[in-house]
Amino acid sequence: MPSKNMLPKGQRRRTVRPEYVATRGAEEAAAPLPVPVLDLEDDTEAEAGIRTFTADPAATNLRLDQYLAQAIPDISRARVQLLIENAQVRVDGHTAKPKQRLHGGESIEIEGSPQPAPLHAIPEDIPLDIIHEDQHLAVINKPAGMMVHAGSGATEDARNRGTLVNALLFHLNKLSDVGGDLRPGIVHRLDKLTSGLILVAKDDVTHRKLGDMFSQRQVAKTYLALVHGHLAKDDTTVNLPIARDLIRRTRMTTRRADGRTAVSHVHVLERISARLTTPFIPFTLVEVRIETGRTHQIRVHMQSLGHPVVGDTLYGAPHIIPGLAPELQLERNFLHAAHLSFTHPQTHKPMDLAAPLPVELESFLQAIRANSRGVE
Repeated sequence: MPSKNMLPKGQRRRTVRPEYVATRGAEEAAAPLPVPVLDLEDDTEAEAGIRTFTADPAATNLRLDQYLAQAIPDISRARVQLLIENAQVRVDGHTAKPKQRLHGGESIEIEGSPQPAPLHAIPEDIPLDIIHEDQHLAVINKPAGMMVHAGSGATEDARNRGTLVNALLFHLNKLSDVGGDLRPGIVHRLDKLTSGLILVAKDDVTHRKLGDMFSQRQVAKTYLALVHGHLAKDDTTVNLPIARDLIRRTRMTTRRADGRTAVSHVHVLERISARLTTPFIPFTLVEVRIETGRTHQIRVHMQSLGHPVVGDTLYGAPHIIPGLAPELQLERNFLHAAHLSFTHPQTHKPMDLAAPLPVELESFLQAIRANSRGVE
């Protein structure tokens, strides 16, 4: 079979030396640089309503709307274009146009939130497992599958319903306004497919005090997780920065040097080994105490160790566990916020709260124990 590098038939006596000499030493065109994600949440100018940053060299030859949509993955390109058309974006001090080409290094200003105006969340009669409630705050045991609040692009439809905030507004009535109309009372968050304890504030003063406590790492958060494989050490501390994955924007990664500090302390509770006669793979039940609260922190840290959380297909876990009955397969992550301890910001009393594993996780754990050849 002729080589794909051979000249066409009839031209094989022709020499390619002139082309070779002309291109010798020339480098192939470099691949476009990935566009770094902007971390606008921590921008100190955000409160003033103007965010200023410098266009990255990776923006060279990109349209302004294209660059901003990649650099701010939480909003759509259509929303970026709307901001530009409303004269809310300036480049080097001048009103910008969506098709404007960048060279890298320009000063870009965004006036106002880069997200659609928040909606008023709607109270809904959704059952809540309230672990603690007083006049200042409440602690809720959130089920897996429930979002904490609607996304910033939600409208008055199903996407703005069924969230924890909707339920809170119905049961608690008054919540703090610090988080805005779409996130009243929300001091911290849990992923949709993660269950467990979440702390909410009823008034603005309590909200700000709790926010300071989280920032100063004065709230102890402990999770239970089942991961794939056996961890070699009983105790491991993962101290790897976390940033958004530039290739798969729904994921976070520990492989970027410009990530935000993240610390997780992992303690082995139980190692569950596979039977030799079944396709089960080994598991490890761990307790994870986090010092920081980055997006997907435990999930991405466990993946970095080569031990993804069971059920977490986004970070490499299998969709099903071979040999396990269909009704016992998980449709969520085996990750549960089991323990929360802090000093009450108003009464100054110690708070120590716990939530047991949900039924579906306990059933799954018992099933794999029953199919194991013992635990360690």
